Amino acid sequence: MTNTDFSTNETPNYKLKEEYGEMTEKLTDHYKQIIKGLGEDVNREGIIKTPERVAKAMQFVTQGYDQDAVAILKSALFHEDHSEMIVVKDIEIYSLCEHHMLPFFGRAHVAYIPKGKITGLSKIARVVDVFARRLQVQERLTCQIRDAINEALDPLGVAVIVEAKHLCMMMRGVQKQNSATTTSAFVGEFEKQTTRAEFLNLVSSKLS
Repeated sequence: MTNTDFSTNETPNYKLKEEYGEMTEKLTDHYKQIIKGLGEDVNREGIIKTPERVAKAMQFVTQGYDQDAVAILKSALFHEDHSEMIVVKDIEIYSLCEHHMLPFFGRAHVAYIPKGKITGLSKIARVVDVFARRLQVQERLTCQIRDAINEALDPLGVAVIVEAKHLCMMMRGVQKQNSATTTSAFVGEFEKQTTRAEFLNLVSSKLS
């Protein structure tokens, strides 16, 4: 078994959408109208550049639409006679809830059991980012990570657990600041109780 704790501040070198360009200008205009509609003075010193900043920020946090998770995994594919569980823990997640466009954030724990092919460990973290950097729901995000790994590697099994806090629950609505949501997705060997239990035991200390 390979057990990797992926706690890093490294930022993947993703290419942004044509360095913003025309889309940035359109989004800037829209955000200017939104801010004005909220009752703020869009010409105030502290606000005057906010629409453009938000436009660029939104392009960055949604860049996953332009990326192919399966291609990323296959870009570092190696034939290896290894059939023990590979676990990549503590992959940081920052995403936007598609219902309110407020952030949710947390960590993913991903495992797979190879069947003659492995991928670079950093590619697993990048795949998480590809799907997190879209408008999302946590349930879909969890399954998309699983399905991309399963498609690209054709392993014996894949397991994904995501634990996250949602600002749409913490800042508005029920305003439950201490709540967290855990989702899981399993396929192949991880549908067996013993294999799943081994994975859960490895990551249980990370699930609060």
